[in-house]
Amino acid sequence: MPRYPRDLEGYGATPPDAAWPNRARIAVQIVLNYEEGGENNVLHGDAASEAFLSEITGAQPWPGQRHWNMESLYDYGARAGFWRLQRMLGHLPVTVYGVATALARSPGQVRAMQAAGWEIASHGLKWIEHKDMAEAEERAQMAEAIRLHTEVTGARPRGWYTGRCSMNTVRLAAEEGGFAYVADSYADELPYWMRFGDRHQLIVPYTLDVNDMRFAIQAGFSEGYQFEHYIKDSFDTLYAEGQAGRPRMLSIGLHCRIAGRPGRAAALARALAHIAGHEGVWFATRLEIAEHWTALHPPAPGPRPSEMERDGFVAAFGGVFEHSPWIAEAAHALELGPAHDTALGLHSALARVFRSAPEERRLDVLRAHPDLAGKLAAARRLTAASTAEQASAGLDALTDEERAAFTELNDAYGDKFGFPFIIAVRDHDKRGILAAFRRRLRNDRCAEIAEACRQVERIAELRLKGLLPS
Repeated sequence: MPRYPRDLEGYGATPPDAAWPNRARIAVQIVLNYEEGGENNVLHGDAASEAFLSEITGAQPWPGQRHWNMESLYDYGARAGFWRLQRMLGHLPVTVYGVATALARSPGQVRAMQAAGWEIASHGLKWIEHKDMAEAEERAQMAEAIRLHTEVTGARPRGWYTGRCSMNTVRLAAEEGGFAYVADSYADELPYWMRFGDRHQLIVPYTLDVNDMRFAIQAGFSEGYQFEHYIKDSFDTLYAEGQAGRPRMLSIGLHCRIAGRPGRAAALARALAHIAGHEGVWFATRLEIAEHWTALHPPAPGPRPSEMERDGFVAAFGGVFEHSPWIAEAAHALELGPAHDTALGLHSALARVFRSAPEERRLDVLRAHPDLAGKLAAARRLTAASTAEQASAGLDALTDEERAAFTELNDAYGDKFGFPFIIAVRDHDKRGILAAFRRRLRNDRCAEIAEACRQVERIAELRLKGLLPS
């Protein structure tokens, strides 16, 4: 049973209303990464020096050696950059991604974070790469990061962001069970839920584009005004979308040793002044956003189609195509994933099976449908779905004249095409159904088979919308 774990659908064309406090048009979330003193260093028991996110272009790890220049660049972040940014941002809600060992080596900076009322989330035990780390080791380091963070700050972290993560990181954070949110994702501009076993974990996605890290990569910013304009353009676009009724979240990622440099800090200050000059802006910590989202949009209960066992899947969806459970059986064997857990997504999977079936099998599906207002309806032998559908168009309450018209048309249609007239009655009223009946009687058999198949698919879509989120 192939299953595809990535969710490429997300909220689709109709995301939920963020409904930020005071009907804000946008939530602005500033992150200050505090990594200085937690980076790769032989002093910290690591095999080599740090080589990531610094002013040294093309830096490489030095195995078994300290790297004086690299260390001093990181030192700058703690000694000077942090304080410049703290003075600039001290009046705003900020989330600190704090590497636990870095926090332990910086008591003065931790005290300043707390005095400003900033949220201090966990950025892992050390600022190192996790992609090749054994799962048991990563789990142990996560536990130690929480322990040390709690010891240093006086409170356990409510948020988690590894950054240089593995494919196990988010699951491990969810399984740990104590995080209001995990930020190791760049997949959206709104929070969203992921499920790991029986646990739902809120994801508050982060950003790598509105992020000063782009000063430290080859395809990034080289001057402060580029960062400033990029922040402004990102804000303006999202603010306009919020004005149009689709409020989002803007994350701004900062590092003490990068944005804390004077030329970049000046650009950041101008961008923040631009943002502050607008009404309806909610500056918030990530924890505030997570708590707001959890209260407003809790995780959806119930099984998801892509996670269901075959028998349960067929029992739930085998009747979507009338009396044709084989379609659900075949769909269950497809590469289903989170994108198929909505009505639209599951309809796509079921329709693929129907469309690829031999014509005779598709004709069997057409023949499985009852006549409209026919003998089965009169004898109350329709499926529950068909009964409700026909009743929705008033076909269960016909006049004698209307019943005679339907009987005549059903007979003529069946004689000509060899299967019942099929139409998604929820899209029509009685008059529209009768008009379509007479019009389609003029089709040739090939055209009518194609139209009947389209109507079967539409009926299935409407049925799924009654069973699953849209």
